[in-house]
Amino acid sequence: MADKQVIDAMWDDSPIDVSTEVNFIWSIANKLRGTYQSDKYKDVIIPMVIIRRFECALEPTKQKVVEQFKVNPQYPAKAMYRISGFQFYNTSEFNLAELINDPDNLAANFKAYLQSFSSNVQEIIVSAEKGLDFYKQIDKMDKNNRLLSVVKAFSELDLNPRTIDNVKMGYIFEELIRKFSENAEAGDHYTGRDIIKLMVNILLAEGCDDIFDDGKVITVLDQACGTGGMLSTSYNFIKRYNPTADVRLFGQEINPESYAICLAEMLIKGQNAENICYQDTMVADRFKGTKMRFVIENPPFGTPWGGKDAAEGVETAVNDEYKKGFDGRWGAGLPGSGDMQMLFLQSAIDKMDNDFGRAAIIENGSPLFSGGTASGGSQIRRWLLENDLIEAIIALPVDLFYNTGIATYIWVLSKNKRPERKGKIQLIDASSFFHKLRKALGDKKNDISLEDRKAITKLYADFVENEYCKIYANEEFIYREYVVMQPLQRSYAITDERIETMLSKGALYSLYDEAKVNKLENAEELTGKDQKKLESMQNNQPVYEAIISALRAAVSDDVYYSPADFAPVLACVLENGNLPVSAGADAKPMVDKKLMDKIADGLSVMDKKAEIQRDKKGNIIYDKETKDTEIVRFDEDIDTYMAREVLPHIPDAKAFFEEDLGKKKPVIKTGAEIPFTRYFYKYQQPVASEELENKFMELELSVSSRVADLFE
Repeated sequence: MADKQVIDAMWDDSPIDVSTEVNFIWSIANKLRGTYQSDKYKDVIIPMVIIRRFECALEPTKQKVVEQFKVNPQYPAKAMYRISGFQFYNTSEFNLAELINDPDNLAANFKAYLQSFSSNVQEIIVSAEKGLDFYKQIDKMDKNNRLLSVVKAFSELDLNPRTIDNVKMGYIFEELIRKFSENAEAGDHYTGRDIIKLMVNILLAEGCDDIFDDGKVITVLDQACGTGGMLSTSYNFIKRYNPTADVRLFGQEINPESYAICLAEMLIKGQNAENICYQDTMVADRFKGTKMRFVIENPPFGTPWGGKDAAEGVETAVNDEYKKGFDGRWGAGLPGSGDMQMLFLQSAIDKMDNDFGRAAIIENGSPLFSGGTASGGSQIRRWLLENDLIEAIIALPVDLFYNTGIATYIWVLSKNKRPERKGKIQLIDASSFFHKLRKALGDKKNDISLEDRKAITKLYADFVENEYCKIYANEEFIYREYVVMQPLQRSYAITDERIETMLSKGALYSLYDEAKVNKLENAEELTGKDQKKLESMQNNQPVYEAIISALRAAVSDDVYYSPADFAPVLACVLENGNLPVSAGADAKPMVDKKLMDKIADGLSVMDKKAEIQRDKKGNIIYDKETKDTEIVRFDEDIDTYMAREVLPHIPDAKAFFEEDLGKKKPVIKTGAEIPFTRYFYKYQQPVASEELENKFMELELSVSSRVADLFE
C-alpha cells in the first residue's frame, strides 16, 4: 500500500513556462522608472496584476452583473456571486481598456472603477490597513504622468482564467514574488514550488486513505500563508487524487501585500474569502474550534515574539495565551523570546485534527537543539516526543531559498501514525538530493527535481534504515542531566601562587573588592544601600591589606592534607599579622570563622593524596569545583552509564540527579534535543601533516614569487 501511495504522490505538476507573461509585466515596470525606486515597483505591479486578473475572470458575466445592479443597487452580495460565477463582482461599466479613453479623468474614474468591486476585493486593493493601499499609487502615478501608460499596458495583458488557469497564474505570481523576495526581510523566506511539492508529497504519502472518499471535506491550513503557494499546491494535488473532494483552504498572514495576493488567488479558486485572514498567528487563532486535516507552513525563522524587537502586542498576546496552559496553544512552554518557530509548531498541533491530523512544517536548525535542559525549547521538544507527535524530520539541501542559503528541515507531525511508526522518530538526511540550477536565482542555487522528490518520498514511506534514513525510539532524544562530582580532597598551603589564586577567586570580596569600590566612588549618584556598602568596604580595607601581608610573610613549602591540620596554622598566621580589631568595649578580631574558611578554601587545591572530607554525620562531602554535567538517555540506567563512561576514568566519581519539580521555581533536569547531524556524521581521516606542510610550502613559494614579480 505504501508503494502505491508513493507512486500516486508523484504527480509532476511540471513548471510551466510563464516567461512571456512575466517579461511583459516587467516591461511595464520600465514605465515607472524615475518615479519609483526599483524595490518599489511591486507597489504598482502586484495590485495591477490582481486587478487585471479579476477583470479578465469577470468578463463573461460582467454585463449581467451591471444590468442587475442598475435594476437593484441593493441586490445582495451573495446573490450577485451567483451571477458573476465567483465570490466577487464589479458593478462598473468601465474596464481598464475603457478607462484610458478619458485620460483627463483617468485617476478619478479608476478609483470609481475600483470602488465598484465587491467589498472583499476592495479590501485587497484599497485598504491601507490590510490591503495594498492602491489609491495612494494611483495619485502618485497620476501626478507624475505615469498612470495612463501603466493602465494601457495592463489592459492589453491576457490573464483570462480560461487561457491561464489557476496553476499557471500561480507560477506567474511565484515568479513575480521571487523577484521581489530578494529584498525580503530577514527570516521571511519565500518557499519555492519545488519545496512545497515535496512537503505535499510527504503529507499524502501515507495515513491518507480517507481523502479518497466521495465528496470528502478536506481542510488545509497555513498559519503563515504568504501568497498562498502552499495552499494552492495542496489544493491541486488533493483535487488530482480526488476530484470530488471538497477542499477547504484556511490561511493567516500578517504581510498585507502577501495577504492580498493570497486572497485574490483563493477568490479565483472559489474558496471562502472568510477563511483567508489578515492576522498575526502569534496574536490570535482566527479558526478557533476548527480542526484541520492538514497543516502545511513555512513560519518565519529567528523572528522574536518577545523583547524590544517583537511586533507591537505580540509578547502580551503570547503570554496571555500561555497562561491558559493546555487550554491555549502554548501549553508545552515558551521558547526563547528571539524565535517564534516553536510557537508555530505548537499552534499547528493545536489545529491538527485529533484523529487524523498531519502537518509538514519547515524550520531551521534552531528548534532541534536550542536552549538548555530547563529551557522552553527543550521542554517543548520533550512534550512533542513524550506525546509521540513527531513522525519524521527531513534535512533539506542548502541554497534552496531565494534570499538565504541556510540549512532547513521539514518536521512531519502526525496524530495518525501507522503502527510501526508509533513511539519512533524517523530522521532523513536529504541534504544531497538536489540538482544544481543552470543559473542561480538570487541565493537559490539548488532545486529539488521530480527525481529527487521521488527518492526522498520513498525514503520516508519505506521506513527502512539505510545510509540516508535512521529510525530511533522517541526516548533516544529525551535525557536526564546528572551532576557528577568527586569526593572533597584538598591540600592546603601558603604559597605566592595560591595566594594569587585565592584573590582571583574572590575569597575576600565580602571584605573588600577594589573594583567594586572604584565603581562606587566614580558613580554620579549612590543609593543609601550603595553608600553603606562603600563605607563598609573602605573601613575594611586595612583588614584586607593586613591579611594579605600576613599571608605573604608566612609563605612556605609546607603542605597540609586536611582542613583540621591547616586551620590552626592559618589562625596563627593571621593572629601574628597584627590585624585590626573592631572598635568598642567588645573589641575582637575582624576575621571570623566564616572568613577564615573562605581564606582556607582559596588556598586549597584538589589533591588525591589528601584525606576525604566528611560532614558531621560521616557522609562524604563532594567537591563542587569538580562538578561536571553528564547527559544520559532517559531510558538508560545511570549506574550502567557511569560504569561505561565515567568510572574507568574517575573511579571515585558519583552521579547526582538534582531535579525538584515541587519548588516554587522548579528545578528541571529532564530535557530533550535532537542533534540531527550527529546521527549522520561520517569520520574523515585528517590530512597528514606532511601533506599539509607541502601545501603550505607551495603556497609560500607562490606568494614569494608573486611579491618578487611586483618589485621587478
